[in-house]
Amino acid sequence: MLIVSETFDSIQGEGFYSGNRSFFVRLAGCDIGCHWCDEKKSWPNDNFPRFEINQLVKLCTESSSEIVVVTGGEPLMQDLTEFTKSLNGLKKRHLETSGAYPLSGNWDWITLSPKKNKLPLKEIYNNANELKVVIYNESDFNFALKEKEKVNKDCLLYLQPEWSKKDKNLEKILSFNKKYPEWKLSVQTHKYLGLK
Repeated sequence: MLIVSETFDSIQGEGFYSGNRSFFVRLAGCDIGCHWCDEKKSWPNDNFPRFEINQLVKLCTESSSEIVVVTGGEPLMQDLTEFTKSLNGLKKRHLETSGAYPLSGNWDWITLSPKKNKLPLKEIYNNANELKVVIYNESDFNFALKEKEKVNKDCLLYLQPEWSKKDKNLEKILSFNKKYPEWKLSVQTHKYLGLK
């Protein structure tokens, strides 16, 4: 069983797959504690429903979206092996994680979004398809450069302005990008469009 905060159809608003129709499975539970988190309601895991794997797979397959994005909270706090196995061949399986917990499941795409207060485990860096660093303050740029050194050579690099400081930090990101053009800009498109 998995503890689920919510499920919904929307577009992927961030990173490489931005603009793609996706079905989101937001799992409950997170102890990373980012003060700027926009999903704090998903942190506790004791007040959300538990889904049997087959129930959750049914919801995913009823969606017309080809991609299932598993996010949180911190999804790797739960074992995702059986869930991803059940989706194999039915949907593309995407994971969004801080990487602070052991990797479980079989994934078509992994977005690693590391957090300074609880760093990723070493194993996740080699498996990440994209590295997404949220920029809240100046120190996040140095953090991004350090995290870049840990991922595989094919991993895509994204900087994303934290939503409440997006106007202030966008210029800083564009300036950083002139010096480090391998980093791409990720914006939360869904928020600009008023989508979930």
